[in-house]
Amino acid sequence: MSDFDVISSPLSKRLREGFERVAAVLRADQWAATNGVGLNPAQVHVLTFLAGRTRAGMRVKEIAAHLGVSQPTATDSIAALERKMLIDKEADAQDSRATSVRINARGKEMLKTIGAFPSSLETCLSGLTTDEQANLLQLLVKSIRRMQIAGSIPVQRMCVTCQHFRPNIYSDAQNPHHCAFVNAAFGNRHLRLDCSDHELADPALQSANWAAYDTGPAPLQAMQPT
Repeated sequence: MSDFDVISSPLSKRLREGFERVAAVLRADQWAATNGVGLNPAQVHVLTFLAGRTRAGMRVKEIAAHLGVSQPTATDSIAALERKMLIDKEADAQDSRATSVRINARGKEMLKTIGAFPSSLETCLSGLTTDEQANLLQLLVKSIRRMQIAGSIPVQRMCVTCQHFRPNIYSDAQNPHHCAFVNAAFGNRHLRLDCSDHELADPALQSANWAAYDTGPAPLQAMQPT
């Protein structure tokens, strides 16, 4: 029997292939959920982004930066949402020359309708054990953060970039972190990828927190069969 060939298919390549397949399922889920309500995934992304932001709304430039698209692309989606009366546009409170965009009650109801649509990906993920889901979430956080550091995607409102995050300060393996905003301990299974209470930490604190989190306790391991 020949040696198993690990050179022609490195692990990182196989992981990428796996993510590509998951992304294909996710895109199919998104189109299935949005087609019935007359929206496309890009428009839903804008609505979702606005739903978690302040009542004052967000500028087009900020929306485009968060979604990682050009301003003209974001403007097209915003114009479509305005025609469908799912958002409101008004003069920005800090700069009357700028336009602020916010989701309205009709838009929030639309998100509820879309969120109720069955997701094949979420159904599959729910089949994982709680520990496996926590492991996967932690790996996603680490992957997203590394892409942020590399400049591949915009900074998201994750725990690991927040000034309220205190990583691995407790000996409790289930709840090693602390959120200063709510003054409570929490674990990796509670990590947020987009938190409405997020306040971006300064670069020095981000770096220190990331080092403390990244080199902290290993992820939980699922029980192995005996």
